Amino acid sequence: MDSSANNPFKSALKVNEGIEQPPSVNIGAAEHYSKPGRKLLTPDQYVEGIVNGNRTVLSQAITLIESALPLHQEVAQSIISKCLPLSGNSVRIGITGVPGVGKSTFIEAFGKHLTSQGKKIAVLAIDPSSSRSRGSILGDKTRMEELSVDNNAFIRPSPAAGSLGGVARKTRETIILCEAAGFDTILVETVGVGQSEIAVHSMVDFFLLLMLGGAGDELQGIKRGIMEMADAVVLNKADGDNINRVNVAMAELRSALHYFPPTDSGWHPVCEACSSITKAGIPKIDEMISEYVRFTKENGFFAKRRLAQSKQIMMTVIDQALHDHFYRQAEIRKLMVKLEAELHQEKISAYVAAQMLLEKYFKTEI
Repeated sequence: MDSSANNPFKSALKVNEGIEQPPSVNIGAAEHYSKPGRKLLTPDQYVEGIVNGNRTVLSQAITLIESALPLHQEVAQSIISKCLPLSGNSVRIGITGVPGVGKSTFIEAFGKHLTSQGKKIAVLAIDPSSSRSRGSILGDKTRMEELSVDNNAFIRPSPAAGSLGGVARKTRETIILCEAAGFDTILVETVGVGQSEIAVHSMVDFFLLLMLGGAGDELQGIKRGIMEMADAVVLNKADGDNINRVNVAMAELRSALHYFPPTDSGWHPVCEACSSITKAGIPKIDEMISEYVRFTKENGFFAKRRLAQSKQIMMTVIDQALHDHFYRQAEIRKLMVKLEAELHQEKISAYVAAQMLLEKYFKTEI
């Protein structure tokens, strides 16, 4: 008889040796980030590096902002608090347009013009993510070859990851860090679809809509939502055989803009044309934005808009905190599993299930 039968600490079952499974944690990556040079710095060390213009430290701090790990978020919020007094001294420009309009090419041409004037620019490009895999190409540095190697430019692509609210919050926080690093112009590029324009509009001083002339979208683009948000409409790709089509489209758009009511700032939206290839019209757009900043600072709207955005950020942070707190409750998660099963069996309606969860939450909190 097997001696193991008399041993109470040994199982009677015999398990054959199988194929070794890979660890749930990437050991190589863990060792890489556990090296002395890869350890988390203190918030003060991050801030010191950011203020001194260390791009590596700035990038690492932004990565902490984008991380969902509680430890990273704690350090990130401390960094943001310390950088906040050093921020606010830039002009924040949002750039939107349908895919294919040439946003990245325009940003490179416009950015190179700004850096040639001695300005320091940060480009925060929100890349579309797969709704299924959450993957993102993050290819803006590839599309902006010249700007990506410019010493006065910093390009940071961020994945949308299916959550525009999350992107909006993280982008606002990234803006604070970039301003503390000394960048005087922040360009925020949208994914160009859905509600992303609203999210970006809520965090910038000037909102620029890029359009194409001769593409059949002149009147389609004149929709109340996006056009009322735009401080300027720029027709891109005004070069070669497309110049005549752009001129026709520009005349139509300028005529249409007259029918829109005055904006809250008192600024009348402007329509211009440019070529990101020949650089024609790029200096004029720079002058237009500078005029807008001067105009809105003189009438007080610039500061008023920044204050309104700060209030919106406060409400967004509260909403997110309440959302996270709700789903962290063990009792809520347990009840949710039960109610989801009843929903699947059609024993309960979604409205009743939601009400039961809320009642449980408030009862637990009280």
